[in-house]
Amino acid sequence: MADWTQAQSSDAVEEILDQENKRMTDSLASKVSRLKSLALDIDRDAEDQNQYLDSMDSDFTSVTGLLTGSVKRFSTMARSGRDNRKLLCGMAVGLLTAFFILSYLLSRTRT
Repeated sequence: MADWTQAQSSDAVEEILDQENKRMTDSLASKVSRLKSLALDIDRDAEDQNQYLDSMDSDFTSVTGLLTGSVKRFSTMARSGRDNRKLLCGMAVGLLTAFFILSYLLSRTRT
C-alpha cells in the first residue's frame, strides 16, 4: 500500500512539475516574441535613420558644390577690376541693409 501511495504522490509531483514547466515555457515564448518584435522595430528605425543620413549627405554635397561655385564667381568678380569692386561694395551694403531690415521686421512681428 505504501508503494501505491508513493507512486501516486510521485505522479502528482511529476504532474505539478510538468504544468510548471509548460507555464514557464509559455512565459519564455512570450518574452522571446516581445524581444523579437523589439529587435525588428530597432532594425527598422536604424534603416530609416540611415536613409535620412544618406539624404542629408547628398544635400550637403550639393550645397557645398553650389557654395564653391558662388565663391569662385565672387572671387573672380572681386579680382576683375575697380568698377566691379564698386558694384561689389554696393551689393554688400545693400544685402546687409536688407538683412537688418528683415531681422528688425521679424523681431517686431514676434513680440
